[in-house]
Amino acid sequence: MSYSVLFVCLGNICRSPMAEAVMRHLIEREGLSGRVTVDSAGTGDWHVGRPPHEGTRGLLDRYGISYQGMKARQLSVRDGGDFDLIVAMDTQNEKDIRARLGASSKAEVVRFLSLLPERGLTDVPDPYYTGNFDEVYELIGEGCEKLLARIRERLPQR
Repeated sequence: MSYSVLFVCLGNICRSPMAEAVMRHLIEREGLSGRVTVDSAGTGDWHVGRPPHEGTRGLLDRYGISYQGMKARQLSVRDGGDFDLIVAMDTQNEKDIRARLGASSKAEVVRFLSLLPERGLTDVPDPYYTGNFDEVYELIGEGCEKLLARIRERLPQR
């Protein structure tokens, strides 16, 4: 059995590809490649086909985390059947995901910062507007560690 996660933000060039890359890195580190798959998408279509934002790429480069081959794509209705878990980066993304996927979606939809209730935040700030990629990387790193622990509980032991 495998488990699949889709991270979703607005344009799929800053937050969600950062989360995808960090999560892939953690999955590889933990020897779970092939058992957990990760992707990212945006609710909007403005950046489809583009690589992650230069701020995201710079941060990932600094930490030695690969984003090779990643290109922005838009969330599709099919994603609701293809993924076990869809993680929204903010409240508006969550509303847009639920509206797009409808009731037929099998995927569980959660807001990313629900993984970090102790932070007292609702939304992962969008560095496209704030410019603060370091803050977002810190939140994403912490949240992805917690998410990986949650996924491990759901995977059958080998």
